[in-house]
Amino acid sequence: MTVNEPLTILLVDDHPLVRNGLRALLSSVPNLQVVGEAANGKEAITQAATLRPSIILMDLHMPEMNGIEATRHILQVNPHIGILVLTMLEDDASVFAAMRAGARGYLLKGADQTEVLRAIGVVAHGEAIFSPPIARRLMQYFANMQPIIPASSFPDLTEREREILVLITMGKSNAEIAEELVLSPKTVSNHVSNILSKLQVVDRAQAILRARQAGLG
Repeated sequence: MTVNEPLTILLVDDHPLVRNGLRALLSSVPNLQVVGEAANGKEAITQAATLRPSIILMDLHMPEMNGIEATRHILQVNPHIGILVLTMLEDDASVFAAMRAGARGYLLKGADQTEVLRAIGVVAHGEAIFSPPIARRLMQYFANMQPIIPASSFPDLTEREREILVLITMGKSNAEIAEELVLSPKTVSNHVSNILSKLQVVDRAQAILRARQAGLG
């Protein structure tokens, strides 16, 4: 994008009133251009591939496919797109899942117009921005974060499997892991089975022991 080209934006929200309000706000600002809208995650993936916007304003709770899964799929194909979450959800699971999926910012829908416009500008420059309550939560999370298992410890494990192994060492059940990572229970179960097989252990207790021997916990 050159200096004179507008910043192109895709709006993703299942409520037409929200999309209409955002379009009205953004259309009033020079150098911002709304190029498309989507009402769910699947539509967002299609629109992102076709339109290749600079920024996507992404809701999370939507039918057919949620915003977290859509963010993950979109950034796998177009990692240059800046995704700014704009949602009513402020629970830990949603916030951290969106960050892991690659979102650059997380705003609550109570944010005023100035905050939304500022966030778009920040994300467009490749930086991260969060609503104040979300920023405080992230700071607390990273302050207390468990160490990451280095790839060199278990080279056969994928990044996702190492992430799940960390959660296993924290005593989390498959259901809790599924909720935290926004995965289906079946997907988590498959990952756990793969982890046990690759570590050549028969149960979670032995997996935890192997992880701790590698320096975790």
